[in-house]
Amino acid sequence: MSKPTIPTAVVAAMLLAGASFSASFNAFAAEETKFPELKDSYLKTGDFVGPDHVRRVRPGLNKDQVRLELGNPHFSEGIFGVSEWDYAFNFYTGKGNDHVTCQMKVRFARVEGQYRVESTHWKNPDCALLVQPPEVVPVAASPTLLPPQKVTLNADGLFRFDGSGPNDLLPEGRERLARLAADIQANFKVLHYVTVTGYTDRLGTDAYNQALSQARANSVRDLLVQAGIDRTKVRAAGMGKRQPVVSDCEGTRATPELVRCLQPNRRVEIDVVGGT
Repeated sequence: MSKPTIPTAVVAAMLLAGASFSASFNAFAAEETKFPELKDSYLKTGDFVGPDHVRRVRPGLNKDQVRLELGNPHFSEGIFGVSEWDYAFNFYTGKGNDHVTCQMKVRFARVEGQYRVESTHWKNPDCALLVQPPEVVPVAASPTLLPPQKVTLNADGLFRFDGSGPNDLLPEGRERLARLAADIQANFKVLHYVTVTGYTDRLGTDAYNQALSQARANSVRDLLVQAGIDRTKVRAAGMGKRQPVVSDCEGTRATPELVRCLQPNRRVEIDVVGGT
């Protein structure tokens, strides 16, 4: 007998929807926080951890309690006599085995001779959405739930060559995203979540492609938010060169022919789940 599986839309909703952490738990305050380079972690590629373990790390816990949930810190800061622990976690995106790596910092304050959690911080604020308690609406109980909608946009038509920031968006790219935001607001009266996922081709280093895909996803997310989409419902993720659309292009040098062949892989996918 085969093992039952949860529908992808429900899995994604479980990961991406949910209530926010308490205000004292600074999960989104990455702007003023410095993080170590991921390459300096002894894990290099991050460690898989259940979101429930991260959710249980709250202000007031001591270091032993944090270690029971998250393990030892993943960088070389040490365990005793330090006020910050850094971690690199992998979280599944809901798309098969694909995952994103998120860096988390736990800050401690010394209270009555013992270090206790003061706050936590994410390098990418969108990572906090992956560990928030879910509020799942069963599909069978929601007759107005629309099928998940996917829009794939050619990155070459959105951004200037090798560009990724808001200033690199082409006029036609801005117009396309503005129309998409208007369509979402018109067709989805109830919006559960929007996922923006950036992809690159295989040219360039893994680190460069990962950063480029994330930056492009962030820019698309920000423009959708500016156009009226609820920021708390939108998450951006970069997948680098993973999940290519075409994989039979020959060559390793960035010739015009190879760049043209790999064009479908340079894309931004936008998944929308909601109802009317």
